[in-house]
Amino acid sequence: MEKVTAERKKEIFKEFGGASENTGSVEGQIALFTERILHLTEHVKKNRKDFSNTKQLTKMVGKRRKLLSYLAKKDILKYRELIKKLGIRR
Repeated sequence: MEKVTAERKKEIFKEFGGASENTGSVEGQIALFTERILHLTEHVKKNRKDFSNTKQLTKMVGKRRKLLSYLAKKDILKYRELIKKLGIRR
């Protein structure tokens, strides 16, 4: 899995945020964090002693967790749909 490129970010925001320019949408941000988390997880599995990236991964998971909690309070149906689409277990 490669690093998230600018083109991939636009695709993510177009798919989850409604438009490629809508970078502030909660759904788009959660999807972007998920993409980055998957990328970092693969890296950390290969490089177990890379503590810097391990810490970054933990921070990202926490940020995504907060955004998911916010979305669940705001709109539970969108939350459930997003969880199913991204394949996040909760």
